[in-house]
Amino acid sequence: MRSDSEYNLIIGRHCLVKSPSFLPGAVREALNYDANALMVYLGAPQNSYRQPLSKLKISEFQSCLQKNNLNIDNVIVHGPYLINLGNTINRKIFEWSVEFLKKEIIRMEKVGLKTLIIHPGSSLDADPEASLSQIVTGLNLVLQASPNVKIALETMCQRKNEMGGNFEQLEYIINRVEQKERIGICWDTCHLYAAGYDIKNNLEKVIKEFDKKIGLEKLWVIHINDSAFGLGEKKDRHENIGYGKIGWEALKRIVWHPQLSGKIKLLETPRNKRESYQEEIRVLKS
Repeated sequence: MRSDSEYNLIIGRHCLVKSPSFLPGAVREALNYDANALMVYLGAPQNSYRQPLSKLKISEFQSCLQKNNLNIDNVIVHGPYLINLGNTINRKIFEWSVEFLKKEIIRMEKVGLKTLIIHPGSSLDADPEASLSQIVTGLNLVLQASPNVKIALETMCQRKNEMGGNFEQLEYIINRVEQKERIGICWDTCHLYAAGYDIKNNLEKVIKEFDKKIGLEKLWVIHINDSAFGLGEKKDRHENIGYGKIGWEALKRIVWHPQLSGKIKLLETPRNKRESYQEEIRVLKS
């Protein structure tokens, strides 16, 4: 039986990069939660506008991390929602998505950040396998923009035409990407549960299946969220922990599972609602 002192718990949440404090403000927000990790967007996820890098206060951000012994490798970037590497219907959208992600990766590199989470994409009304192949093509092009940044594909909840909703699709992508060492996975507990993976009652089975098909070494990040909908309902609505269908105990088992030690765990629970973020992280850490 492991002791808590032997377990490498890396936990935080999505923190805001906003004026006037920008990146240093996100770090201070994370420290306020007693967190040792955080996730940021380098611009609004719903649009392509990006502030000049000079406004993000990069040197102050790096200094703040150093002063507080917070490893920059535990600062994760989430990509924008509007990209779609799986689009085989509109070539212009696919090409724009590739170019925008290339620019986002270059921005990350200048900040010193190394891991980017993205949603794999949507097939729209096209053939799903063609969409998966298009995602592979897009990832190969994107990874050429930088030799260092890694991409974690987020597990999705299997809404209509959504790619990455099961382990088989993610396995298909990883097996075909040229630079396999730079592609990993981000579990989202809400999405997994909504997609039909019973992490509440049969976590061991889910871990075993993932390890067999993809490998636990490819699991780099876990989004810890409760789900407003039940097992297999294929609806994406995050809920505060303990107010959804997964619940405190199941999510604590994931946070503290021996095979998930050292995985970066990040909350994306709704803001300004119910439990404070300090309380959510405090209870998960206990």
